[in-house]
Amino acid sequence: MTLARTVAWVTLVLSVIWYRSGGLIKNCILIKSPLPAGYIASGDYASQCSTLRDPSDAVAESLSSCEDATFWELHDTTGNVVERPVIVTCDPLRKTWNTVMGPMRNPDPRGGLWLFVPPINNAAGAAGKTKHAARILGGGVAANKAHRITIKDYPANHDFHPLGVEIWPSHAGNASNLYVINHARERTVIEQFVMNPARPTEAVHVRTLSSPYFLSPNGLALTSPDSFYVSNDHLITRRVPVVGHVLPVLESVLALPLGYVSHISLNKPTSKTALGATDAIAKHTFAKLFVPFPNGVSISSSGTEVAIVSTSLSEVIFFERDPATNELTRRKHSVPVPFSPDNIHYTPSMDGSGREEVILAGHPNFPDLVGVAANKKAASAGSWVISIVPKDGPDAKAESAFDLEAAVSTNTKMSKDGANWTLKTLFQSHGIEDQGGFAASTTGLRDPDTGAIYVAGLYARGGLLVCNPGSEKK
Repeated sequence: MTLARTVAWVTLVLSVIWYRSGGLIKNCILIKSPLPAGYIASGDYASQCSTLRDPSDAVAESLSSCEDATFWELHDTTGNVVERPVIVTCDPLRKTWNTVMGPMRNPDPRGGLWLFVPPINNAAGAAGKTKHAARILGGGVAANKAHRITIKDYPANHDFHPLGVEIWPSHAGNASNLYVINHARERTVIEQFVMNPARPTEAVHVRTLSSPYFLSPNGLALTSPDSFYVSNDHLITRRVPVVGHVLPVLESVLALPLGYVSHISLNKPTSKTALGATDAIAKHTFAKLFVPFPNGVSISSSGTEVAIVSTSLSEVIFFERDPATNELTRRKHSVPVPFSPDNIHYTPSMDGSGREEVILAGHPNFPDLVGVAANKKAASAGSWVISIVPKDGPDAKAESAFDLEAAVSTNTKMSKDGANWTLKTLFQSHGIEDQGGFAASTTGLRDPDTGAIYVAGLYARGGLLVCNPGSEKK
């Protein structure tokens, strides 16, 4: 009887795990997709994609191992976006300090921030409006090049291991608040900076934000210059003594709903806030509790919808949002994806319809990513970036054929798309860098005016990949 009960309980537990995480286990652990060296939608990977790292830079000072990226939208006096440089968070020695995946050996080397300035061109954007050449960025920054951002007034003995990043748009040349999640040695905090378009390669440190609710901050989405959502991916982290190497993994694999997304409102800074002071936070609310491994978070341009990534469930969950209260009022639907999803961004559709798509990056094979994090010999981790495309019209329905142009289609992993959404692969790679691949994608961006694709790689030697599928082939 005891054996029978044990078998029954084990069967029940395994059934629950498979029900909750079967897609992730099948697609991201058991089956490895035969990804190409590189595929870019509507383009040629070999001639239209390149990484930004300067090979002459020392490893510790290089643009490599980049986790998150965001557009810094620069508006002119009429409200039009005329420049859209990219800010990237990188930590070249991530393999010595990673509080999410490990190891946690040496927190001394600092990570950095980088600015990529794309060339300005006159192009019809997603809304069909012509973008006239203009230059708001000062400082003589060269276009089509990455520039290391100098961090000013930063505490001398304070670590810097950047992860999630978001910046408020600049209007008519005014300064922008920049927020960066920092996985420092003692605890994870959020750093607030100010960046001025007149001096775009400088970020002036304002204060370090700390809270007992910041257990494991991962992704950011701004709701104003002084407020934001922040995901906390685990309740139990690797910082916990003794069991920190085991319990966070179990929390992830079992898809335990212990993560959460908070909304933070800040007091205006009046003077230099003490390191880690909590008086900067005016209000904390739990926007959404009980999310398994919440990772990236993003807000639609209307402010009425929020997308939250659940890495453990391999899905994106969409919620209605009340812009007046920041409350996530109702779960609308979820979209499963065939990889371990990471960061997410809303972006206007390129078809001029006025709709928004959601760009999502992630990891095709989780054991490969673990092997790279552990610095195993010859280990490599692939990349996959997709767009979640909404369907419109009363006749919209789930289809059994979709994403047919990709080298490895999402359709090979999923039998149908949704009644109100479909998937389109934008980029994928096997991640073997010595064979021309790009490794460990965590973030994907698409410029709505030029169609340029940007991909950040968590352990990629090249750091940030730039693809221009609309350009002439080299």
